[in-house]
Amino acid sequence: MPDLPWFVYAMLLAPLGLILVAAAYKTLQVRAAREWPSAPGKVVISSSEVREVRVIDRDREDNYRTEQRNFANIVYEYSVAGKKLRNNRVSIGEDRGNFQVAETIAKYPAGAIVMVYYNPLHPHEAVLERDLPKGLWGCLGIGTAIIVAVVFGSAIGLHRLGEFVSTRLADPKLSALVVGLGAFGFVTALFALALHRQASLARQWPVVSGTIRTSGLERFVGTPSERLERGQIMFQAKVTFAYRYDGVAYVSEAASLGGKVTSTSSGLVQRFARKYPDGATVKVYVNPANPSEATLEPRAGFVWVLWLLVAAFWAGAFYIATHG
Repeated sequence: MPDLPWFVYAMLLAPLGLILVAAAYKTLQVRAAREWPSAPGKVVISSSEVREVRVIDRDREDNYRTEQRNFANIVYEYSVAGKKLRNNRVSIGEDRGNFQVAETIAKYPAGAIVMVYYNPLHPHEAVLERDLPKGLWGCLGIGTAIIVAVVFGSAIGLHRLGEFVSTRLADPKLSALVVGLGAFGFVTALFALALHRQASLARQWPVVSGTIRTSGLERFVGTPSERLERGQIMFQAKVTFAYRYDGVAYVSEAASLGGKVTSTSSGLVQRFARKYPDGATVKVYVNPANPSEATLEPRAGFVWVLWLLVAAFWAGAFYIATHG
């Protein structure tokens, strides 16, 4: 095992720990909800709805941004002790949007009679589904095993590879740098290949007509660097478009498959936004497996930058290995 400080492993496994804690908390909520009484109810609204969601963004000073996502808005009425109540929470699980929107609307159409489970202490708290997705803990168990194997396997593998490389270098102290550059190049190459694959699939998605809702720039402060107390002023293109697929309305901000265009130059970002003026009719490529996922440009336009980085990493590793 590599002689690394314990906190390095803790940082690598921290996201997994947070996921497991969240799953355990939800499991406790499910157990509590199993004791809730039920009452007959009726679905009065069943449609898609756009909501603002906070998303973690480490590139920003405040570490988050807001994003528009699609939700199934299932509003149902029920009565407790003669008092009529309304709610729109479907499941005890956390709904972050852009997931099974059409399926949920089809499952709970307007006018459907449903069984409502409500909190006897706070009757306005209610759900239609009390169970977590089947196989959740099995998937988490398999995922945990894979992540642990990858983290420790990579650490051990890179350590052994470093030892192997050090015996073949004029200066063994450079082995960590050579292995690090090679590993960065390998990971970047995998990312570039994944983008190529995603773009290839997206070009085969069904095409529907859409409309640009908003098109402009968003100004924000970037994350401060070690040299600067305050981050740079950044600009990001914010293009949102509306479309319908199989009779359900959706909204997306993913104009480009490669992500949002961000730069310190407002002019560069503005050029991208100008391509999509407000109200313009556009062709929308929609993922049939999850119609909340759509794009206007089904290509990875900047993937060549990744391949340049791969070449730079590997060229640097080769140069150090042969001239170090």
